[in-house]
Amino acid sequence: MISTLEIVEDQIQEGPIRCIFFSEFHHIAGPKITCQVPDNFVSKDIFDNVSVYIIPKAQLQRSTITVTLKDYKILGFPVKIDDKKYARNAFYFNLCFVCDSEARTVHYEPVVKKMSDFLMALEIENCFLSASDDKTRLAEMLGHVMQELNLHKMCTLTEGTMTSHLKVVKLAPEPKPVLDHQVPIFLEGREAFQSDQWDLTTQQVLPYIDGFNHVARIAAEADVENNLVKSCVQNLAYYSIITLIPIFQYSNVYAATPKLKQLAEDIKLQERCISYSSKSPRQPAYLRDIYRMYASMTHSCSMRDLCQRLNPQNLRINERRLVQFGLIEGLIRRVYKYPILLPGIPYNEETRNNPVYKYFTGTYNLDEICCSTGQSVAQIEEIVERDPNIVMLWK
Repeated sequence: MISTLEIVEDQIQEGPIRCIFFSEFHHIAGPKITCQVPDNFVSKDIFDNVSVYIIPKAQLQRSTITVTLKDYKILGFPVKIDDKKYARNAFYFNLCFVCDSEARTVHYEPVVKKMSDFLMALEIENCFLSASDDKTRLAEMLGHVMQELNLHKMCTLTEGTMTSHLKVVKLAPEPKPVLDHQVPIFLEGREAFQSDQWDLTTQQVLPYIDGFNHVARIAAEADVENNLVKSCVQNLAYYSIITLIPIFQYSNVYAATPKLKQLAEDIKLQERCISYSSKSPRQPAYLRDIYRMYASMTHSCSMRDLCQRLNPQNLRINERRLVQFGLIEGLIRRVYKYPILLPGIPYNEETRNNPVYKYFTGTYNLDEICCSTGQSVAQIEEIVERDPNIVMLWK
């Protein structure tokens, strides 16, 4: 399969650069590879099959092009230099990185472009690429770049009076869409950031991000349009300044995850958990009590039931922050409730008149339904309890 121009990559694995080659258009022989490291990595047969994408038509010049083959992925940035001194009045070349076909290459795109611009500048200044068939110096340069980028993710190129610094910047995956019922929470203290770092919308939203307000409430209290708040929160999540957790309510049910065992083994995690979850830093909670609360979180026990049984206040534990820390670190997970109106049940007067019934499909949890309808969890659960044709799915 061959794909071109700005491919959206969804692979998650990142692999090394397997080869770097330099190709150019010869006015008689046509497109060809004139230098590659290591030698003969890309065979003539493979190159001939894809050369139309390596040295493409004018519309694709100075565009990032990715060609995916069975075993390899070729990333290039074709360049055309117009000048009457060249045959056909132009010099065409493409510097290409070759990686494994399943590897993610989007993070190499700025590097390929910057190195291509460096080579173009050398060519314009002293015909570095076209003056001779001897590509020894270019081969040394390509070898140096491949070794340094694979080992250190950065390198410096110097040729004559010209220097270029190349660096591979790891790109974070695109954040998922932000939903009304999700709660943004800072991963570091808000005081670590200066207000002049943010745009005006973010500055207006930040005071309402406290780890308990959900997105819809933040929009209402900050008097900012809902989609702007979502965009702002998504941007903060992209840069790992905040993360998103579920709404906290005492009717919520949580369940411990296998990661909880790390809390028994990791001393630094224990210290952070105690510091975060204690009511007072002067009287920190005991790890055994914190661990017991986490371990007691099961599908059959709401947060209200758990607090009545263990009384976290007497244990010096702030149960709301305990839940926050557990969700952020993955020690616990929220168990959601999804009301489902059984199929084939004829609509009675209540189901026809009550708009909330349209959410009883099994695809909306109670948090989403409450945010969309403005009703409380207790009101929704009362409807479910009263109607024998509705079942509640927990997951």
